Amino acid sequence: MAQEYNRTPEAVAALTPEQYHVTQESGTERAFTGEFWDHHEPGIYVDVVSGEPLFTSLDKFDSGCGWPSFTKPVSADALVDTRDLSHRMIRTEVRSVFGDSHLGHVFTDGPREAGGLRYCINSAALRFVHLDDLEAEGYGPYKNLFTKEQV
Repeated sequence: MAQEYNRTPEAVAALTPEQYHVTQESGTERAFTGEFWDHHEPGIYVDVVSGEPLFTSLDKFDSGCGWPSFTKPVSADALVDTRDLSHRMIRTEVRSVFGDSHLGHVFTDGPREAGGLRYCINSAALRFVHLDDLEAEGYGPYKNLFTKEQV
């Protein structure tokens, strides 16, 4: 699935104020306010800055936390984990590889049958590409992740 993804000044300049705050200043949107916390369409979620694929709807679940939650990234190489000591807590921050966007955090309280992780991600850091639009938007190879039974 070779495609070029990178962070450009133009992509950063095009962000809304909330997207900028979340992705560039390691901010957090308020729970239950983001576009994707209760989103259930089939497709992939990509970095709003670089366009790199991060998560699929197949790995999305309702954790009750108010942010989109996923059990795993689309690829083991899609994210960078860093230690976050802000807010008087020890957490693991997740950032996109190519966009260097702050996405959210990963916790170990996810569904055990799916590996036990919960990637708690800000909607403002994501752009959703519907399954029907994957080919047209250059993400055609990701259609193979979906079968008729899963859609």
